[in-house]
Amino acid sequence: MADHPQKIHPVHEDVEAPPPQPDQLSPSPPPTVPLMPKDTSRSDNTNIPQRTIPVHHAKPPKRRRSCLCKCFCWTLSLLLILIILIASTVGILYLAFRPKLPKYSVDRMQVTQFNLTNESNLKATLNVTITARNPNKRIGIYYEGGSHISVWYTDTKLCEGSIPKFYQGHENTTVLNLPLAGETQNATSLAESVQLQLQQTGNVPLNLRVDQPVRVKLGKLKLMEVKFLVRCRLLVDSLSSTDNAIRIQDSKCKFRFRL
Repeated sequence: MADHPQKIHPVHEDVEAPPPQPDQLSPSPPPTVPLMPKDTSRSDNTNIPQRTIPVHHAKPPKRRRSCLCKCFCWTLSLLLILIILIASTVGILYLAFRPKLPKYSVDRMQVTQFNLTNESNLKATLNVTITARNPNKRIGIYYEGGSHISVWYTDTKLCEGSIPKFYQGHENTTVLNLPLAGETQNATSLAESVQLQLQQTGNVPLNLRVDQPVRVKLGKLKLMEVKFLVRCRLLVDSLSSTDNAIRIQDSKCKFRFRL
């Protein structure tokens, strides 16, 4: 009897069959963890993850600091403008008037008294002739009151006086005869020093100082008061009262002014 081959019939799944029970299901694969956080956005074209970077906004500058900077800039600008105006005015005045410094010289000195008293005080009386020259063509000089002139030997003031008020015009030369008088207490050593100086060198060094307040006139404009300072270094051949007129061997004067 011949063997008949086995026929394999396909098993058709029943569509209407109920779903399998949980214990009949095959084990499911473990859940996958998302590669990106939920809040992470993706690009529509490249699908590359992008991070949102927070933007830090700069704080607006403080109004007080801005006001201080503006005030400083305005003040500096005003100062620069003022300096430019002053410099321009001075330059115009200089070109218009061509100012020159006055010149002074001590031309003559007379001794009417220079001796010790019984109380060892030294009395000195001198007459000094000073020549003042104003070389300016358009500038006049008002010599005001309150002047002071003095004669010194080393650090000791021998005599003093003042210059009278007067006006010195353009390109004018004025000769001043000024009487000076003074008394120095306890001057025995001073008189001996003067005599010793005269014996050793043949002359006596003196210093003449002039402090003179003046007002300068530019055209019709009278400027504020300034002070002329004149310093003269003299060498005289004697200070004896017997020789009324003494000879000035050397004379050098310096001039400057201050407000």
